[in-house]
Amino acid sequence: MNTELIDQLTPSVGANGLPYHIPIHPNLVHLTLGLFIIGIAFDIAGALFPFQRPIFKFLALTATRSNFFDVGWYNVLASAIITFFTVASGFYEMLLATPSPDVVSAWGLHALDTMVWHGVGGVLLLTLIVGMAIWRGFQRYAWRKERGRQVQWSYLIAGLLILFLMFLQGTLGAHLGGEFGVHVTADYLLRSGEDPNSILK
Repeated sequence: MNTELIDQLTPSVGANGLPYHIPIHPNLVHLTLGLFIIGIAFDIAGALFPFQRPIFKFLALTATRSNFFDVGWYNVLASAIITFFTVASGFYEMLLATPSPDVVSAWGLHALDTMVWHGVGGVLLLTLIVGMAIWRGFQRYAWRKERGRQVQWSYLIAGLLILFLMFLQGTLGAHLGGEFGVHVTADYLLRSGEDPNSILK
């Protein structure tokens, strides 16, 4: 992990091992997750709309099927765009990581293995999400634009499978922070022999 580039940046990094106070990658991860989950959830709601219509009528909610599909489309599209920045910031912050070398995660992986799998998983998810956005765009504007149900069932099943992959990927990321202390300010301060409460004073 220690390269000349990292050594050049070392004097300017803070207590969390980064040149800025709050890690960017975990925040963007939650945008990617939230946007994609909402996109798939609203497309599922749109696909099941005929069964839900009596419930909306009973609750006096003025919902139309096309509104659900609009939310699904724009959220999947936004997720595809933001995921480029999520993956880029993840690789940058991974290059600056100095994880605990002797720790083994709950999955039996060392820090380097976890980072490699997390990096590969990030690129895979980026590819899948962009592919889903393209697939969704073709359904919206070409293949199914005249149909009531704008999405194919195969698209929804693929979306649910990607959500499962996101769970696995998120668990690897949680291991990096929680078990290996990657870019966790308190962990860095403890390893350097400082009091983590000192930054609050």
